[in-house]
Amino acid sequence: MQEFLDRAPPAHRVTEGHRVDEIMRTETGVEPVMWGPSIVGYGSYHYVSPSKTSRTEGDWPKVGFSPRKSALSFYGLKDLPEGAALLPDLGTYTEGAGCVYVKRLEQIDLDVLRRLIRIAYSRGDDPRS
Repeated sequence: MQEFLDRAPPAHRVTEGHRVDEIMRTETGVEPVMWGPSIVGYGSYHYVSPSKTSRTEGDWPKVGFSPRKSALSFYGLKDLPEGAALLPDLGTYTEGAGCVYVKRLEQIDLDVLRRLIRIAYSRGDDPRS
């Protein structure tokens, strides 16, 4: 995992990636695990897709991130209602279907990020499983 963070382009992503890892470790109290080749995850939960046509289920990190070239991608921050409600206080970010994208760590409120991480980490398994 450290090697993955050390190779993140561009150079400022290396520093940001290690800083986010430090914050996530502190707020979750767990060691990170690589999920695939590019997601650093903390904890896990079992999910069941809400699709009415097929039952898809699996495991996914409670909270995680990836230091991508164009932005830091955060996973799990907006999945729970409390996180979604707090998200506007984060700072400058954009959203994808399941992600929150931050171009520079200095553009967000790290105290809000810490709260979002704690909220995301509090999730349990999907009750449908």
